[in-house]
Amino acid sequence: MMKTRQAIKLCSFQELPEMIGQVFSVGGEEITLFRLTDGTVRAIENKSPHPKGGILSEGLVSGHFVFCPMHDWKISLIDGKVQAPDEGQVKVYNIEVSDGDVKLVCEE
Repeated sequence: MMKTRQAIKLCSFQELPEMIGQVFSVGGEEITLFRLTDGTVRAIENKSPHPKGGILSEGLVSGHFVFCPMHDWKISLIDGKVQAPDEGQVKVYNIEVSDGDVKLVCEE
């Protein structure tokens, strides 16, 4: 069975500030986009896996990581994994940048 691929435009690349999370709601999910200093755009869910939560769009970005603003957990923007000694994972979304637009890529 063939997978269908859909790309949903979220914003233009130029609208994304560097190193500051921008929140988008897609299909009832809150997704945070981060434009990194190397020009890549990463997308993760906007909720820390910490039991008490935390809004990741408000976190400090360093390299390819975001730090939970409430508990200082270091979370990879590449694979969503929380770095040791803490444990957990956030959902990571596929993003493509084409024709100056940032798009969320969904495959079903």
